[in-house]
Amino acid sequence: MIPASHLTDYLREQALNLDLTDVQIAVMTLQAVIAVDKPIPQRDVYRYKVPKLGEGGSCSLFDELDETPYDLRVVLGVETPETTAGLVNLNALLDSVNAKIGADWLGIYRKIGVGKSAVLVKLAYKGVESRAEFPLTEEFAEFSNNSRVGLTGWAVVVDDVEKWRADGGGYYECDPKVKSEICLPVLRSDDNVLGIIDAESFTAGHFTPERQAWLAALAIVLPQILVNLPPLENGESLPN
Repeated sequence: MIPASHLTDYLREQALNLDLTDVQIAVMTLQAVIAVDKPIPQRDVYRYKVPKLGEGGSCSLFDELDETPYDLRVVLGVETPETTAGLVNLNALLDSVNAKIGADWLGIYRKIGVGKSAVLVKLAYKGVESRAEFPLTEEFAEFSNNSRVGLTGWAVVVDDVEKWRADGGGYYECDPKVKSEICLPVLRSDDNVLGIIDAESFTAGHFTPERQAWLAALAIVLPQILVNLPPLENGESLPN
């Protein structure tokens, strides 16, 4: 049981003005999703397609996929029942949350590595193919909300991408149809960043407070899964 004080602390620290009861209900629902037994996955939860990256890896080439799928086993280590169960739970949580919020893209990333080699690695997602890793550097954070949230631990809510960019906000475009976005940190018990969640919509202003409550709940329940996945903390090179 996650105490209400933890929920209120997260909402306050992330400057999310949301109804506490809505968040509590969403957290309880997602905790039940985690607890229920799940069948053996019928699809590969370790490998997924990714777009080719532009020169220097700074952008994705929309609608042009890399021939080699991204393989999470390189990052997480050998495939184990425990790791598989964790990834299955992540996908089940995405299914449950997106049934409530109707995002056009929704993904969960975990911070992998340390120091300048640290990156956010996409562990599960719903929507079109997108890049697998976001570098956690100041340079990349200038135009990537994912990297910015991964570095700062502070939420970013973009109601209108076009206005956000016109006002000077950096934005990493993987799908030109995206009109709104919300990116929330997943925090360890010591408030250090463990990962992030990112949600996108083809409609401006899509992420109402009621929908944000489900995303906040997802960020709050995720640490119990992400902390149990094997990290890569030795600075090895990750797959492209």
